[in-house]
Amino acid sequence: MALDRNYSLETLAVREGQERSQFNEHSEALYLTSSFVFDSAAQAAARFSGEEAGNVYSRFTNPTVAAFQDRLAALEGAEACVATASGMSAILSLVMALCSSGDHVVASTGLFGATQQLLGTIMPRFGIRTTFVAQTDVAAWHAAIQPETKMFFLETPSNPLTEIADIAALVGIARAQGVLVAVDNCFCTPILQRPLDLGADLVVHSATKFLDGQGRVLGGAVAGPRLLTDEVFKFLRTAGPTLSAFNAWVLLKGLETLQIRLEAQSAKAMQLALWLEKHPSVARVYYPGLPSHPQFELARRQQKSGGAIVSFTVKGARAEAWKVVDSCRLLSITANLGDTKTTLTHPASTTHGRLTPEQRAAAGIGDDLLRIAVGLEAVVDLQTDLEIGLSSI
Repeated sequence: MALDRNYSLETLAVREGQERSQFNEHSEALYLTSSFVFDSAAQAAARFSGEEAGNVYSRFTNPTVAAFQDRLAALEGAEACVATASGMSAILSLVMALCSSGDHVVASTGLFGATQQLLGTIMPRFGIRTTFVAQTDVAAWHAAIQPETKMFFLETPSNPLTEIADIAALVGIARAQGVLVAVDNCFCTPILQRPLDLGADLVVHSATKFLDGQGRVLGGAVAGPRLLTDEVFKFLRTAGPTLSAFNAWVLLKGLETLQIRLEAQSAKAMQLALWLEKHPSVARVYYPGLPSHPQFELARRQQKSGGAIVSFTVKGARAEAWKVVDSCRLLSITANLGDTKTTLTHPASTTHGRLTPEQRAAAGIGDDLLRIAVGLEAVVDLQTDLEIGLSSI
C-alpha cells in the first residue's frame, strides 16, 4: 500500500509498503517461498520478460522484500529502493551496476574498513580505480576528479571518527562535472539525515545496523531515482546478493521503532559524550553533537542530532585502550553497531584491522581509539562500566 508521502516519517515507518493478502492480516506477511506459480505459460513469459508486473523468483522478487524496499524508499524520500543481503553487498552492487572498467571513483579516507578494502583492493582488479581524499576537504574532492570519474562515494558521519562531509557542497562540485554522489547513511538513517534532500543521487544502507536495531539479521539497501536503482536491480537479479524474505520481515519490524530508538539513543550518546569529555583519562572525544567537534556547525545544519556513535581516545596507546575494553562487564565487546545494547570496539584491531598502518594513519585511527555505539541502557550504568577501565589508566 503506497501512502501519501506527505505523511510524517513516524507514520511512513509503520504503515508504508504493506500489501495485505487474501487473509487481510494486520502485521506484514512473511513469504517464505523460493518461487511463484503462474496461471499460464503466457503469464510466465510475460513475468520473466517484465511485460507484466508480479513475482517470479525470490532471488529478485518477493512481496516481503518489496514491502521493506517501499518503506525505506519512502523514509529516504527516494523513488525506489533495492534491498541486498548486507551493507557491503549493497555497496558492491552499487559500484558494479553503475561503474565499468576504466571508470574512476573518489572516496573518503575515513570510510569503513571493509568499504576501503572493496574500493581500494578488490575493484581495481576489475579496472575500477579509486582515489581516497580527506572527508572534510572539499577542495581535495574537486582536485581528485579525473575525466573518467563516475562517482563520489562518502559516508557521513564517518566510521569511527564521525567526520562530517558537506553533502551539498560535494553535490555542487560533482553535478558540474557529471559525477554521481552516493552517500552511506548508515550512522544517521533517514530519521536524522536525508542525503537525497541535499542533492545526493543515491543513498546506501547497512540495514544490519540501526534499521534492524536489535542485532538480529543482515541486510543492505540502495535507494534513489528509479533510473539508477533499476541498474542496481539488474545486477542483483543476475548476481544474486539477495535479501532473504525472513530478514526483510525482521527489518520491517525494525523500521517501525526506528525513530523512537534513534532519538533516545542519540540523547543518551550526547550525555555519555559530555561525561567522557570531562574524564581525566580521556584525551579526546569525537561526537558531532559536541561544540568541540570540528564540524559541529555543519552537523547542526545537516543532521537532526549528533547520532548514537561516540568515539574517544584514551591517554595512552593500545594497552590502555584494551584495558578499558577488557574491564567492561555491561557493554558488549563487538564491532556491530546500531543495537539496543551498547557495543564497544577497538577499531584499529577490528573494523579497520585489515588496513595498512599507513591507511589507518590517513584515516586518523590510532591504537588509542575506542568506538561506542550507544544503546538504550541507562547512561549512568554505561558510565559506571567504563569507569572501571578508565580509572585504572
